[in-house]
Amino acid sequence: MVRQPPDKDVVESDLSVTSPKQWAAGIPGVAVSLRRSVEQMGVTRTAKTLRLLNQREGFDCPGCAWPEPSHRHAAEFCENGAKAVAEEATKRRAGPEFFAAHAVADLAERTDYWLGGQGRLTHPMVLREGGTHYEPISWDDAFTLIAERLRALSTPDEAVFYTSGRTSNEAAFLYQLLVRSFGTNNLPDCSNMCHESSGAALSETTGVGKGSVSLADFELADLVIVVGQNPGTNHPRMLTALEKAKRAGAKVIAVNPLPEAGLMRFKNPQNVRGVLGKGTELADEFCQIRIGGDQALFQAVGHLLLTWEAANPGTVVDQDFVENRTIGFAEYADSVREIDWDVIVAATGMAREQIEKVARMMADSKRTIVCWAMGLTQHKHAVPTIREIANVVLLRGMIGKPGAGLCPVRGHSNVQGDRTMGIWEKMPEKFLSALETEFGIDVPRTHGHDTVSAIRAMRDGKAKVFVAVGGNFAAATPDTDVTEAAVRSCDLTVQVSTKLNRSHVVHGRTALILPTRGRTERDTQASGDQFVTVEDSMSVVHRSQGRLEPASEQLRSEVDIVCGIADALLGPGHPVPWQDFPRDYDLIRDRISRVVPGCESYNERVREPDGFVLPHAPRDAREFTGTRSGKAAFTANELTVPFVPEGRLLLQTLRSHDQYNTTIYGLDDRYRGIKDARRVVLVNPDDLTALGFEDGQLVDLVGEWPDRERRAERFRVVSYPTARGCAAAYFPEANSLVPLDSTADTSNTPTSKSIVIRLEAATRPAAP
Repeated sequence: MVRQPPDKDVVESDLSVTSPKQWAAGIPGVAVSLRRSVEQMGVTRTAKTLRLLNQREGFDCPGCAWPEPSHRHAAEFCENGAKAVAEEATKRRAGPEFFAAHAVADLAERTDYWLGGQGRLTHPMVLREGGTHYEPISWDDAFTLIAERLRALSTPDEAVFYTSGRTSNEAAFLYQLLVRSFGTNNLPDCSNMCHESSGAALSETTGVGKGSVSLADFELADLVIVVGQNPGTNHPRMLTALEKAKRAGAKVIAVNPLPEAGLMRFKNPQNVRGVLGKGTELADEFCQIRIGGDQALFQAVGHLLLTWEAANPGTVVDQDFVENRTIGFAEYADSVREIDWDVIVAATGMAREQIEKVARMMADSKRTIVCWAMGLTQHKHAVPTIREIANVVLLRGMIGKPGAGLCPVRGHSNVQGDRTMGIWEKMPEKFLSALETEFGIDVPRTHGHDTVSAIRAMRDGKAKVFVAVGGNFAAATPDTDVTEAAVRSCDLTVQVSTKLNRSHVVHGRTALILPTRGRTERDTQASGDQFVTVEDSMSVVHRSQGRLEPASEQLRSEVDIVCGIADALLGPGHPVPWQDFPRDYDLIRDRISRVVPGCESYNERVREPDGFVLPHAPRDAREFTGTRSGKAAFTANELTVPFVPEGRLLLQTLRSHDQYNTTIYGLDDRYRGIKDARRVVLVNPDDLTALGFEDGQLVDLVGEWPDRERRAERFRVVSYPTARGCAAAYFPEANSLVPLDSTADTSNTPTSKSIVIRLEAATRPAAP
């Protein structure tokens, strides 16, 4: 049995619980944003920084990827965006003196919350093999060390190059160019763990692995369906778009196992109604679905739509669209013509009458948007679930028309841009050929490792060097004990980072920390001040330029770091001019314009006030040239219902309101009424009674998987109105329960939203 020890500086007895909130944002959101910002940055720095956040002349939020509106407010940010900026622009520092005072073994006992609170990294640091402390190293020596270890490998495929979504387009393009110049496609990224399932399903059904809506579509929609998503915490600025949709007459359906405050009512702090009034009621219909029941829901909706169409031909199905722009309709219709309503009701936990109401709202809507996030993407049957959403959207012809479409809401700020720039282990031939033509290099064609296969390769001794540009790999990934052991087996680990995190203390035999400038900071190179570009979740590419002075003179930009590694590794005779790119980022964008589809005239177009929108054939022209047939594809999918044995629960991991991805801002989850604790498990009160546990009891979470059990110790039970048979706990604390081999079909995404667990009384007492 694998045991994950609790964090020593989070005491479960500190927990206090109040009733969940019934609305999001409002004055408390403003107050928390300002308080956290002032604590980290001071008054003057706060005023200077927040006024530039998400503004045309400023920098893109380092948090989520929600797009900016054409008409921007003076405060175009949310509470979590302000927290993200405060974390990066903090005045706190973690320099050589800090590392001299703290042995790595001591740091390894700390939580990510504590580690992140130590401030910005200021100097490149090295942990020598057998050493106890990180110590300073020069940039040149660091680059030389990396190059020597990479060249010593028996094959380039023994190296893994990870990327976080905060990397700029310019840095991402150069990073993948470096990796492929070296000779491998081992380019796992954070998308492998979140929206890979969306990309897989959409590429198959519409030919483009991205969403097909713009921000303006929300104000034109009749119906917006939000599935498996908590916008109030994960994408707070989305609430403004939903509010505008409601004001324009749209209906909103929320489908989620938990009744999240941000799905119910929004008090917009940017208007009087939000500050002094009741705000805007968002969800017209709340569907409290059981975890993993979404495929059953959308199969049932498709069944009902086709039944009503058969009774009244031409009133429900968009016959012209289906006949002329799709394939596979007959096979799909056969697959949902007969359904077992007992199975549907059991899988969803919803009454048949409510499912019929949802289907009727879809049938009556002329313009429908369906949004989703990781509540759908992190299941074994995630890809079939998203295919079913595409099926009902195609039935109604809700793609390529104003106010309608498919909207996967991606999280990290440039995760979509990274993929556009080539951060993918299996980029298409057209992209690879363009790289070869542009740079005169040979590019490997063998597919590389994604995140899960990279962990397996390190575990099995087939990967010996790990390099990460951004992110917190050790905390973000599944099966914590297995992942940490895999990383520790590497000969060298390299982390390009702004702040200290778990991945710096879970290290290879030799480890490097390379400190980089953040989004908020000025990037001055030989040709002057530089800007970078990012892509939001709706395919808009725009510029971002920091204005603060860097936290240390030792900091280098991500572009500069990538080029420094490449120059040391590949040598001055390499055909790529690595030494030129850091001097002037326009030179990078010129190359992007000739390699990346849709990025022609890149330098000119990103200098437009709002940047430019990448082409999307289904959205722009109702064309589906990216599919094998050249048409949108209906799919027939066998229904999967998660099986949960008697006496067990289906656990999903989720974020608290005081975190973004693995970055922990604080220990409160304000909207869920949880204060001063993170090791909690949310369970329906009826399930607690049936299982014989009490609210507030200390329990161990025991994950059940064929290879072995996994135990996460000492979690406080919180009685919470989640769906029956379901439970929830925060990540990364519960990541240890996610088996490495439990992944989504097709996408290989870890199944962090469907973990079978049982509760046991805690095996050890609470910390003093």
